[in-house]
Amino acid sequence: ENKEKAEKEASLDNGTLVQMDVAVPVAEKPLLADTDLNHNKQALEKDADNLKIQENAAHQANLQQLCRICGVSFKTDRYKRSHPVHGPVDCETQGLLRKKEKRATSWPDLIAKVFKIDVRGDIDTIHPTRFCHNCWSIIHRKFSNAPCEVYFPRNSTMEWKSHSPNCTVCCTARCGVKRKNQSSNLQLGKRLKIVAERARKTKGVKKQVQVNNKNLMKKIANCKKIHLSTKLLAVDYPADFVKSISCQVCDHILADPVETTCSHLFCRTCILKCLKVMGSYCPTCRYPCFPTDLVSPVKSFLNILNSLAVRCPVKECDEEVLLGKYCHHLSSHKEVKRKEIYTHVNKGGRPRQHLLSLTRRAQKHRLRELKLQVKAFAEKEEGGDIKAVCLTLFLLALRARNEHRQADELEAIMQGKGSGLHPAVCLAIRVNTFLSCSQYHKMYRTVKAITGRQIFQPLHALRTAEKALLPGYHPFEWKPPLKNVSTNTEVGIIDGLSGLPHSVDDYPVDTIAKRFRYDAALVSALMDLEEDILEGMKAQDLDDYLNGPFTVVVKESCDGMGDVSEKHGSGPAVPEKAVRFSFTLMNITIAHGKENIRLFEEVKPNSELCCKPLCLMLADESDHETLTAILSPLIAERETMKSSVLLLEMGGILRTFKFIFRGTGYDEKLVREVEGLEASGSTYICTLCDATRLEASQNLVLHSITRSHAENLERYEVWRSNPYNESVDELRDRVKGVSAKPFIETVPSIDALHCDIGNAAEFYKIFQFEIGEVYKNPDISKEERKRWQSTLDKHLRKKMNLKPIMRMNGNFARKLMTKETVEAVCELIKCEERHDALRELMDLYLKMKPVWRSSCPAKECPELLCQYSFNSQRFAELLSTKFKYRYEGKITNYFHKTLAHVPEIIERDGSIGAWASEGNESGNKLFRRF
Repeated sequence: ENKEKAEKEASLDNGTLVQMDVAVPVAEKPLLADTDLNHNKQALEKDADNLKIQENAAHQANLQQLCRICGVSFKTDRYKRSHPVHGPVDCETQGLLRKKEKRATSWPDLIAKVFKIDVRGDIDTIHPTRFCHNCWSIIHRKFSNAPCEVYFPRNSTMEWKSHSPNCTVCCTARCGVKRKNQSSNLQLGKRLKIVAERARKTKGVKKQVQVNNKNLMKKIANCKKIHLSTKLLAVDYPADFVKSISCQVCDHILADPVETTCSHLFCRTCILKCLKVMGSYCPTCRYPCFPTDLVSPVKSFLNILNSLAVRCPVKECDEEVLLGKYCHHLSSHKEVKRKEIYTHVNKGGRPRQHLLSLTRRAQKHRLRELKLQVKAFAEKEEGGDIKAVCLTLFLLALRARNEHRQADELEAIMQGKGSGLHPAVCLAIRVNTFLSCSQYHKMYRTVKAITGRQIFQPLHALRTAEKALLPGYHPFEWKPPLKNVSTNTEVGIIDGLSGLPHSVDDYPVDTIAKRFRYDAALVSALMDLEEDILEGMKAQDLDDYLNGPFTVVVKESCDGMGDVSEKHGSGPAVPEKAVRFSFTLMNITIAHGKENIRLFEEVKPNSELCCKPLCLMLADESDHETLTAILSPLIAERETMKSSVLLLEMGGILRTFKFIFRGTGYDEKLVREVEGLEASGSTYICTLCDATRLEASQNLVLHSITRSHAENLERYEVWRSNPYNESVDELRDRVKGVSAKPFIETVPSIDALHCDIGNAAEFYKIFQFEIGEVYKNPDISKEERKRWQSTLDKHLRKKMNLKPIMRMNGNFARKLMTKETVEAVCELIKCEERHDALRELMDLYLKMKPVWRSSCPAKECPELLCQYSFNSQRFAELLSTKFKYRYEGKITNYFHKTLAHVPEIIERDGSIGAWASEGNESGNKLFRRF
């Protein structure tokens, strides 16, 4: 070796390259060119890759001959059968699982449950894809009640690794040499044969060992006195059935049965004792088992077990009882025994009576000594509270006998709660579950009859609790007294038609109306906010503030609703429509020094919870005469409250309140109705300014609010009297669309909700016209328009899940006015230029919308508020150019209000969204439900 080494070193010194036993001169006389060397190198690398692929393929083929779970070779397996690791179970296993009511249906689930091996993440190049029949048998025995003759040694599952030069799988397959760390697994089949052979030879010895083992386990369990023997079964059942309901440890009838992972049944106490003493494996089959593996058997088995009839083992009691009711039966024997133990020895005379059957005097005499002992204990330990000691003793006695329901009731009484519900809680339950009085009364009687206790309170208690919540409960006073309004403050719900003169000549009022007196309703709403007002004063360090008045700003809302007919029954003949008038207390301030301090502000001004109903009538909002007849008394009360001050006790101090009424929660139809304006199709399109439709379309942005209630009254007088003897057209132009007497004062504003709905309806029409390319051909027929609408509806339903509607509503408007909708509509329009115009129009609208929708735009969207004027100018420019075919000489009412009046209203009121009618609309839903 030294000689060869020296020769190689010498050859390298002489400038030769030694590779693969061939010496090639490097500098002198090269035998191979550089290209040939590279070619050889690539060929060698290719051969190495091919060799690696072949090795991997051979490794994978070898894996398919091994069991995934135990590693045994299928060649040595006596059954010569294998099963796939993945996929559904075979028919035999499926039948077994159904029989045992198990949910697992695939091999990975069963392997994970039995062997605790997760095969879902297996890789074909690392793990075998099949398992042996021996492991299959172990799975079957796990889910059947057959005795386990096949033992699966613990910690004998395989750990599989990827292929390497020293791969044990390939070495074993090539050389027939067993793997060092897997030899026990490869011999498992042979071992099992040897074990079976030995078992046959030593059957008698094994039986003796089993008997000794069984006796040992019975001694460990030691449950003879607490578990029932199978001899007590009232029916002579077959031996196999008796064995199936017996504990495998103590041979008694199963008590609180549990099932192990190998499907053997035991009494819970017996198996736990055996596991603690003998080790963590099943006493029957030696399969690994832990206390955490124990589960309750299936419900059907428990039902069969509890329905077995057994004879009572107590002497002189031959009663047969069901096993499920045996404990209850046994407790009656224990009580009798306890009574016998403590029975007083009666030395002659009449029989001793039970304590509860004695008179009160006799009870005192018998318990005299006990009472003195309890009294002494109470004085020594509890400060003389005898009642608390006795109640606690009673409570402990109930708990000891597991009578927890009575104990809970007693505890509630001790804590001063009582067992029944508070009337106010019962009222809340009745209202929130929409129960009528008769339905609630039926529930109250049923519960009382079944339980024997008054959990729910009777209806009269609910009516008493209701009085504190409704107007007319709190006393108050007005200074000066209200004109034409009674000084009586105990006024609840009154008839809306009260005070109307009924004569033959009068207009017939076919309606039902109910209302509160406006001042009583305001007082009730203020008292609901008493805590909030006092908290606000405390936060501002004004606890001792005695001056006044408190200024209360009230938002008024009124809206009509259709389809409120009776679904069944034959009530009075009234219109199938309703009108609701409601109010919301928006904020409360006080003048302190030179500034106004805000004590309360409604956080959710559009919630139905703060929207208080004032008047409800079954009438049509278009019926001007009925509307004025019902609402006129209410408006008269409102007008007289403006010039008076309310005196109301709050927080124990008499305080003064002044009210500011703002009628903003009206839609355009009702504003025109109560302010005496022409209908919304009029030439005079705006309820805030005097602009005509033509003027508004030519000048889209630059308008200011000019209308007011006082001016409308003046114009009505001009319209009525015609002092200048003008023609109809001249007179109409002078009064700017006023044609009836205004009877409710409203604040010139925009209703945010109806503004949204109106604008969405207009966009819906724009989408249709763009689909029909009206910008090219303005002459369109009704049939074509219907076809475009149908196309749009189908596409929106498909893309946006928007179902077609008969009439635009708030929810549809919210979903329609999005960028996604525009993108969907653009798919139906061919021209790219129109795509850009539509996208820009929607983008501008979505930037303007938050300004009038938010409750406080200055805080919530200050940037959009600043950009509003610019965005509205650009929006108007687009309408007058790109969409000229639609807006030449005309514009919709709400587009005009949106573009021209929003900044001015926000500058005046601070918000548009907070003063909307949404709360009243939400209240309409509740009214419809009731």
